[in-house]
Amino acid sequence: MTRMSITNTPQAATLDDAPEISRTLARAFADDPMMGWFFPGGASREPDLVRYFTTIFTRQYGRHGVCERTASAAAFWVAPEGQEKTVPDAGTVAELEEILGDRAPLFRDAVAAAAEQGPKEPHWYLAVVGADPAARGQGHGAALLRSGLAKADAAGLPVYLESSKPDNLPFYEHFGFTVLGEAALPGGGPALWVMRRGGAPPRRGGGASRGGPQP
Repeated sequence: MTRMSITNTPQAATLDDAPEISRTLARAFADDPMMGWFFPGGASREPDLVRYFTTIFTRQYGRHGVCERTASAAAFWVAPEGQEKTVPDAGTVAELEEILGDRAPLFRDAVAAAAEQGPKEPHWYLAVVGADPAARGQGHGAALLRSGLAKADAAGLPVYLESSKPDNLPFYEHFGFTVLGEAALPGGGPALWVMRRGGAPPRRGGGASRGGPQP
């Protein structure tokens, strides 16, 4: 049998891809400070991370976002027109709280804190991007990042993201992001950096808020 070659060419993700995407992202975020804070189970937390990413993909981003994948990575983006729709509904919140258990109050506080920091201008939002550690260095994450940034650039809009992993900041800066600010999450959580790229200079005023922090 011929073995398929690993490709880092982005393609649209569908809900049928949920099992593979969720496993990939669970491995990608195994050492992420925010995920470690929400799911403090060490190596045993992978099943909870799989459930977490399955929920936000199948109930939020896979339905109302722009989701792409490669053989070993995935990215969830939200265009301006999808931002109100990707705010978690009551059923999604209940499902996430069941997964988080006694960490659910910390998660709610983090979502509220991130919403207060959210941009007020029309923008694209990079909610999640992650590559399986076994495939790092093969360009999977970079390919997904370029694909989404091209869509935002075509619309003439800036892109925002949040990261709790300081080692990732230079990677994003390489693609033109700059750090707007740093804040510690409530309850003794890790630092969260807000980053922005492209578009006109930020302005103050109205705009849709997002549904809270994602890795």
